[in-house]
Amino acid sequence: MTGYQNLEVWKKSMKLVTDVYLQVKALPKEETYSLADQIRRSAVSIPSNIAEGSSRNSSKEFIQFLYIALGSACELETQLLIAKNVGYIESFHTVELELVAVKKMLNALISSLKRSK
Repeated sequence: MTGYQNLEVWKKSMKLVTDVYLQVKALPKEETYSLADQIRRSAVSIPSNIAEGSSRNSSKEFIQFLYIALGSACELETQLLIAKNVGYIESFHTVELELVAVKKMLNALISSLKRSK
């Protein structure tokens, strides 16, 4: 395994992506290329930015990519709330718990990297 694949936050965010993909299947067909697509892209962006940032030359660059991953997590949360508010999904409790955990892990990793500079 490469370095980023050993990071717990990357592993947890990969599980989140899988669960989000399963949840999105419940959305109406007319949302396939709009909200559903945006939800999938936001979810995929989280572990992708963790992986990309880990390959950069400095902690400063890695932190920047972790912030982008955190932004994608907040974007995903907003999109899931929209899907819930318009009645497309009744609950996304499991995904929500995973998302909260990923956001906390990202914040902790960012803080740790900032302290180690």
